[in-house]
Parts: sequence; structure tokens; C-alpha cells
Amino acid sequence: MTRFLLPLLVAAVLLGACRREPPAPAADPAAAPPPADTGPAPAEPAGEDADAARPDHPRLQVTTLDGAAYDLADHRGQWVIVNFWATWCAPCRKEMPELSALGAMREHIEVIGLAYEEIEPEAMRAFLKERPVLYPIAIVDTYAPPADFETPRGLPLTYLIDPQGKVAQRYLGPVTAERIERDIAAAGGPPVPDAGA
Repeated sequence: MTRFLLPLLVAAVLLGACRREPPAPAADPAAAPPPADTGPAPAEPAGEDADAARPDHPRLQVTTLDGAAYDLADHRGQWVIVNFWATWCAPCRKEMPELSALGAMREHIEVIGLAYEEIEPEAMRAFLKERPVLYPIAIVDTYAPPADFETPRGLPLTYLIDPQGKVAQRYLGPVTAERIERDIAAAGGPPVPDAGA
């Protein structure tokens, strides 16, 4: 009997040694490799899980990088895209030009970028010189993010706010302008323009 047990014990030890250890987390988020871009993330309906306790009509009052006061309540009548992002986030950087173009080309859509990272305003201005956008950017405190929005567990995290100020959609991961326009149309907003529009 022990003759059979010894080979089984050796085999179990060898198999246990072949398991891959999970990679150690990077100490510096900037040094971490960017997550693989698997395409647009599915929209998550508002009001699920962590958002259940969040208000349907969130408040947002921030100071933008240029020193202007931004109050989400002042933008009623528009569809507003609230985009949590960071300079070190590759998917965030990838979607910035598309969000910028969407806000510039559609009269009924506005965008506000909330930089969710510890960064000095001068460093953010230098970043935006290299990657300019046409929408306002505000740096938010990672230890005290806007209370009416979920604390981001991943970036980008984007909210689509309807003209009455209600959360219409929440997107965790990159989102395309096409997806946002389809969701606006599905929620009763203007139809998706033709490709040439």
C-alpha cells in the first residue's frame, strides 16, 4: 500500500509546483502595462449593485483645469457625458479624441472629463498639450471623488446623463461615440445621424 502512496505523493508535489503564481502588482500605476483593449465595454444599466444607493439625478460641482466652476445642474437640456479617466490609462487615452469630436459635433451632447488620479495641474496641462481635447477637464480627489457617482473601480468609467439630469447609462471600460449616440436615440433623444453627418 505504501508503495503506491509514495508515487502519488511525489506526483501531487510536482503538480503543485507547476502552478503559476499570479504576477505581483506594480508599485507604480504608470509602470503597469495597460490592460488589453477588448473593444467597447457593455453598458451597465443605472441602479445596479454599488449604484443602487446613488441618486438618479447626481450632483457634480467641480473646478476645471482652467479655473472655471462646472455645475452639472447648469447643463440641463443637454445630454452630458461624465468621463472618469487617467493619463496612465491606455483605453482612456484612446477614447479621448472620439469623445472630444462627439462633444464638438453634436449640439445636444456635452462632455466633462474627470481626471481620477493624483496629478499636479501643470503636469495635466502638459499632458493635454500633447493630447488636446475640446471639453473641460477637472482633476478630482481620488480620496474624495464626487459623492453622487460611484467610486471608480476601473477606468475609464463613463456616465451618460439625460437632459433632465438623470443617469441614462453607465459604461465601465472604453465606449465609442457610436454606442453613446445609439443609447441616446434609444432613450428618446435625437436619432443617430447618417455616417456622413
